[in-house]
Amino acid sequence: MYSRSLVVFLMALLLSACQTGSDSAGSDSKSSVAKAMAASHRDAANSARDIYRHPAETLEFFQFEEGLTVVEVAPGGGWYTEILAPALGKNGKLYAAHHPADAEREYYRKSRKGFEEKIAADPQVYASVVITNMATGQQMAPPASADLVLTFRNVHNWMKSATAQQVFATMYAALKPGGLLGVVEHRAHPDTREPIMIQTGYVTESRVQRLAKDAGFEFVASSDINANPKDSHDHPKGVWTLPPRLALGDEDRAKYFEIGESDRMTLLFRKPK
Repeated sequence: MYSRSLVVFLMALLLSACQTGSDSAGSDSKSSVAKAMAASHRDAANSARDIYRHPAETLEFFQFEEGLTVVEVAPGGGWYTEILAPALGKNGKLYAAHHPADAEREYYRKSRKGFEEKIAADPQVYASVVITNMATGQQMAPPASADLVLTFRNVHNWMKSATAQQVFATMYAALKPGGLLGVVEHRAHPDTREPIMIQTGYVTESRVQRLAKDAGFEFVASSDINANPKDSHDHPKGVWTLPPRLALGDEDRAKYFEIGESDRMTLLFRKPK
């Protein structure tokens, strides 16, 4: 029969090994993200926006790791795709749920075409990417296949097109039980009315949380990683007044560059097990 001291020693050794393994996995993921951020395939203009978008800290908060199956919803020109795809490593998979190639709006068709060309131009970097559709009634990924779903600054667009609840439901369907949803969105003042949210592009945290809850998600945590206290949320052309859009052109350009990109919420949700 083992002595009490030996049992305590063995338990401590096992716990230490588990913690070391966990720390190692987290360290590997941070390293893969940092390596992807510094890689030569990234567009220089995209890299210049890291100071506003804090991708390393944001992905750490969203519990991103190498080898996961991830869905990026509405990737646009692929700003985050440039980081996610190589950081996932050879065992990971990235479903890029873009607008359909035959979307009604020309803007969305051109965006999809540009994204496809970007992926095709560097098959080694984007080997993990599978392009799917985010259209209502279509799958972003096989049901219950994803560990993590991510979307960056898109909720206001879905609200404008009256598809927000359907998109949240489709994201929910793509996730495994226990899977996570990470949302970054322009943040409105808490008392902002919905028509103003749609007009300005700034959405209240409570509205995003309600959309997620109605789809079945549980709230996990919020972070101020992407907060910007310089942003008053009140601009002539809404959020598009600020960089990178600068909708007013050269008018007060220095002023808006001084503010920087918008104040943003960073929210994490979970699909119940």
